[in-house]
Parts: sequence; structure tokens; C-alpha cells
Amino acid sequence: MLGSLQAFSQSQSEKNKIHELEIQRQIDRTRKITVQMDSATRLTEEGHYEEADIKFRNILKSIRSVPSDFTYHFGVNSFFLGKYRQSVDWINKYIQLKGTQGQYSEQAIEWLSKGEAELMKENEMEAKKAAEVLSGDYYIDCGPTGKVVCPTCKGSAVIVKKNYFGEVYKTCPSCSKKGYLTCDEYNKLIKGKLISE
Repeated sequence: MLGSLQAFSQSQSEKNKIHELEIQRQIDRTRKITVQMDSATRLTEEGHYEEADIKFRNILKSIRSVPSDFTYHFGVNSFFLGKYRQSVDWINKYIQLKGTQGQYSEQAIEWLSKGEAELMKENEMEAKKAAEVLSGDYYIDCGPTGKVVCPTCKGSAVIVKKNYFGEVYKTCPSCSKKGYLTCDEYNKLIKGKLISE
């Protein structure tokens, strides 16, 4: 009986040691991540955004759960790199996690506003570039049929407009009651050169 109690006691003692070692490993891992995060944050503050980005990404590879402060600092650094979508995403995560009670909540709202403004500028530039391409002297191939469903009426040959009296139906001005455009008509339409009948 005494021998089995001693064996049980030794087994419990070994389990406790293993548990304590695991806790110590987690503490060490957390400390290393905190040191790396502080280092990356300091690099951002000093204007070394590329180096900070590398450190932040290395941290992301080595952790399972992301600390909320990390989302803020990584979002700010992403802004300085011109990665506005990434910046907005990470700062939004911080705000979702901390709300108005976080250490960086006020700054996060300011950075989010700046990031969204820059993102809108980028989207406007992309839209302008797309418009320039479409308005250029390009001819879009409509495929073997040489016809395209009319984008104005979506093939119905009728445009429905609402007014004070209800719905008003009008013949589509682009496709002349056909519901489709020839390839030449389609190319003129997207360049704003199709004359409506």
C-alpha cells in the first residue's frame, strides 16, 4: 500500500513538473513575441517601415493568436508602406477587439480614417485608368456571333423608369428594339459614340 502511494505521489510530482515546464515555455514564448513586437514598433517609429514589416510578418508566422496591440501597430506600419487596404483591415481588427476602451483606440480611429481616404484615392485612380483603357482606340472582340446583349436594357429592348405616376416603359435607345448590339455598335457605345435613334 505504501509503495503504491509513493508511486502515485511520484507520478503526480512528475506531472506537476511537466505542467510547470509547459507554463514556463509559454511565458518565454510570450516574452520573445513581446520583445519582437516592441522592436518592430520601434522600427516603425524610427521610419524603417520595410524592416518593421519583415519583423511583423515573422511574428505572424510564429504565433497562433494575434495580440490586439499587434493589429494596431501592424496596421499603422502598413499605412506608411502604402498598403492601405491592409492597413484598414488590421486597424479595423483592433477596433473590433478593443472598441473605444483600448490603449490606442483614439489613434486607431484617426489611422482608419486616413487609410480609408487613401484607399478611396487609389480606387478613383484605378477607375480612371480603366476608363482610359476603355476610351482608347481599342476594338473589343465580341466573339464568333458578332453580337452582344445590350448593356443598356440587358436584352429586354425596353427601359423601365419610375416617376410620380408609376413605371414608364420606353424603347431602349441603344439597341433599336433588338435587345442586342452588333460588335461595331457595342464598341461605339462603350466609347460614347453610339448615336441613339
